[in-house]
Amino acid sequence: MGDNSLEKAKELQARTKTFALRIIRMFRRLPKTEEAKIMGRQVLRSGTSVAANYRAVCRARSKAEFAAKLGVVVEEADETVFWLELLVESGIVPEERARGLIDEAKELLAIFVVSRRTARKKSGDRKIE
Repeated sequence: MGDNSLEKAKELQARTKTFALRIIRMFRRLPKTEEAKIMGRQVLRSGTSVAANYRAVCRARSKAEFAAKLGVVVEEADETVFWLELLVESGIVPEERARGLIDEAKELLAIFVVSRRTARKKSGDRKIE
């Protein structure tokens, strides 16, 4: 990894960790209803997994491994968007409280989708999505 790539990776590690911490804080404020607990645990798991799995991406030993691990991050980010939207649409979390998290999850997802596409091209994998 070049200096610029390494710097961007560190910035993205910090950003995903901050996102995970925001997810944890939101989880702690959820109502104590059964459905909120269930959905809350799901978004807690997927939202914190984005950060943990991105750290694993940064330690990949090959371009193919990098692309594969990035695929896991894409799946976790997409799942996080789903659970956040479901929390809002079910009326458990007010839209204005979740909007920032949803926007950040979608931005991270877009970054990781493009990164995965680029990594697959570089590794010779012809799958685009």
